[in-house]
Amino acid sequence: MQRRAMVIRVKPDRLDEYKALHAKPFAGVLAALKAANVSNYSIFLKDDILFAYLEYSGSDWDADMARVAADPETQRWWQLTDPCQTPWPTAHQGDWWSDMECVFYMA
Repeated sequence: MQRRAMVIRVKPDRLDEYKALHAKPFAGVLAALKAANVSNYSIFLKDDILFAYLEYSGSDWDADMARVAADPETQRWWQLTDPCQTPWPTAHQGDWWSDMECVFYMA
């Protein structure tokens, strides 16, 4: 199992919209994530920073995430959520959420 963390910024003027969307996430998006071996997925907010944590139990992250990205319900979800976000200032070209490095873990 891999623990993964990511960060992105939320646009302050879209924060209420972002929270409302996540209060009622699309069932198909949740199903696609579960089918892609994702569990214990949480998003936390501090000021304009969104921090995501999830656990991944699969063996091919890139392939599983490609299947999630190809899911029509997920694509529709992203059409609503993406305008609420802006990539982290140091994000690589083409990245949306930026992966974070784990520097400490206590089991």
